[in-house]
Amino acid sequence: MDFKKAILEGIPDRLPAAKAYDPNVNHAPKRKEILNEEEKKLALRNALRYFKPKHHAELLPEFLEELDTYGRIYMYRLRPDYDMYARAIEEYPGKCEQAKAIMLMIQNNLDPKVAQHPHELITYGGNGAVFQNWAQYRLVMKYLAEMTDEQTLVMYSGHPMGLFPSHKDAPRVVVTNGMMIPNYSKPDDWEKFNALGVTQYGQMTAGSYMYIGPQGIVHGTTITVLNGLRKIGKGGGSIFVTSGLGGMSGAQPKAGNIAGCITVCAEVNPKAVETRHSQGWVDEVVTDINELVEKVKKAKEEKKTISFAYQGNVVDVWEEFEKQDLHIDLGSDQTSLHNPWAGGYYPVGLSFEESNELMANDPEKFREKVQESLRRQTEAINRHTQKGTYFFDYGNAFLLEASRAGAKIYKDEQGNFVTSEKAKDNENFAYPSYVQDIMGPMCFDYGFGPFRWVCASGKQEDLDKTDAIATEVLQRLKQNSPEEIQQQMQDNIKWIQGARENKLVVGSQARILYADALGRIEIAKAFNDAIAKGEIGTVVLGRDHHDVSGTDSPYRETSNIYDGSRFTADMAIHNVIGDSFRGATWVSIHNGGGVGWGEVINGGFGMVLEGNKESERRLKSMLYWDVNNGIARRSWARNEGALFAIKRAMETEPQLQITIPNMVDESLL
Repeated sequence: MDFKKAILEGIPDRLPAAKAYDPNVNHAPKRKEILNEEEKKLALRNALRYFKPKHHAELLPEFLEELDTYGRIYMYRLRPDYDMYARAIEEYPGKCEQAKAIMLMIQNNLDPKVAQHPHELITYGGNGAVFQNWAQYRLVMKYLAEMTDEQTLVMYSGHPMGLFPSHKDAPRVVVTNGMMIPNYSKPDDWEKFNALGVTQYGQMTAGSYMYIGPQGIVHGTTITVLNGLRKIGKGGGSIFVTSGLGGMSGAQPKAGNIAGCITVCAEVNPKAVETRHSQGWVDEVVTDINELVEKVKKAKEEKKTISFAYQGNVVDVWEEFEKQDLHIDLGSDQTSLHNPWAGGYYPVGLSFEESNELMANDPEKFREKVQESLRRQTEAINRHTQKGTYFFDYGNAFLLEASRAGAKIYKDEQGNFVTSEKAKDNENFAYPSYVQDIMGPMCFDYGFGPFRWVCASGKQEDLDKTDAIATEVLQRLKQNSPEEIQQQMQDNIKWIQGARENKLVVGSQARILYADALGRIEIAKAFNDAIAKGEIGTVVLGRDHHDVSGTDSPYRETSNIYDGSRFTADMAIHNVIGDSFRGATWVSIHNGGGVGWGEVINGGFGMVLEGNKESERRLKSMLYWDVNNGIARRSWARNEGALFAIKRAMETEPQLQITIPNMVDESLL
């Protein structure tokens, strides 16, 4: 059966043969046993409802075995036989160009080169899913292939509710993931309801079909590392120690190379190390801690720019570097600590295999080991920072989970590291979030965030042309940009000019850069004009949810909101509603993402540019709102950069009228 016919088939009337478990693929860890017998029956009923009754007797024992063996029903049998990757847009069946573009993006999210656990439909972060099972994938692709431009597909945590009549300016797809009643957003609630097959964790761009591989974060990581080094007055030869090479965190060594430092990134999963090394995202793999120390010392003496993947636990790195008196300039952590009990963090002292076994068979013991490891890691980090290391939380819930583990992650009145109980202020950690110190005041407050695009033709020459167009636009805008944003403009011009030589593409022909509303609109309009002239093919616009206004996350994106509103989620909801009626091709809103289930609400969008007047109208309206919504909220919180940015926006757009805060004389208080 050819590709188009396979897509249109959806769930086949005749079941395909059962598929063997492929040990060569990086699989999700077994999820813990959490359902009772009656709940298991419910999970099976829920799974079987995708299939005609004539198939139930055959599928029931198979799905039960999956549930018992893996803790989830993935429906491996339904995994397609064709290769999974982002094809050129014309290769997809369909009646609607926008729907074809969405199919392309979904397949890119599940490409084995891109996805962390492709057979479990998980793109990154250990549990960031595109769908819950392969039946959902097949149904969605069929719906998209049949969709007209006057229908909208409604997605319910991976499940396609169906096609509803709408209109041309409505989103083609509306996505929600994990939108739980607040009292049911604890980690075990995810385990239970995901096992039942009624919700999923979409992470950020996994469940919204906008993931573009590690490039999606390498630019933000580069900016973070560059500005972190500037903050402490360091440059070449500086040492950056971090951890995590799976999914998004795989960007760290590449970003360190671009920033010009020595990067040590620890990772316990050999498959993740092998993947990033084979893709050229890390220079050398080291398995012996003593060898690592010698190589880092030599690189520091030579002021060499190089990245090392240490196949082992990061706690050992922090402790051994202290023993060897090896000074770390920058330190962070990017393990998936939003998911600490199900493979997001591996404790020191246990092998990868031992951890996976303990995680599945004795979850309480595994939890104890994780928390013990977090306390030990924090102790080592504290000793380094007392010697001058600049450590920041990289938005992965490290500080939050360390505090819950009883680590000394706070300070008392004398400045000593203490636990929560002894802290002078247990609302604020001893270390800042990178958003508080770097990304918030330097980027988000001014409207700069991760704007991205994908060339739907799949041609590298189209990506090269879009790079050139974006460079020309940024250089032109920089000439008249105020002094406050000159550094951001220059960093992005340098980034885009070096994008091809840094070999950032994994999967689709995609690019990312940080731009404000004006930059995003001007670049998008230039793309649309180039499409109209036939110079390039269709372009899909999007962004990371980790942006100016898409996400309400008190320990990350909105951690530099100091008016007491950082625990509210109005902005993310406003954002997705506003995007939906201003022209987005698809919109998404998720519970969880980045820092964990129940800890954040975040939203995203996708927009297809077709080179016509309708696309131009939509991009101007939607991109303007998508950024300025967040600046308005940040300015109301009295953030200095945001006040500057929103006043500048009002000067250029008479219809924009924002409520500006009046400042209080502190002496009155």
